[in-house]
Amino acid sequence: MQAKYFPDTDTLLLTFSRNEIVETFDLNENVLVEVDKDNHVVSMTVEHAAQQTDVNEFSYQMMTGEHRVAS
Repeated sequence: MQAKYFPDTDTLLLTFSRNEIVETFDLNENVLVEVDKDNHVVSMTVEHAAQQTDVNEFSYQMMTGEHRVAS
């Protein structure tokens, strides 16, 4: 996974894979989701990112198997 923030356009790009994008969906007026031929999410674009989230602070937590919620 890769996260890129473009301050000149206030755009956040989250890339989950390098698969070819075949379709783009609007989740709302500020969020686009791009999917591959198998309908797997390839990337997500967030416009006006500073209004949507705190782009200055990015963190994640690695969870072990024992902490996962069963589905």
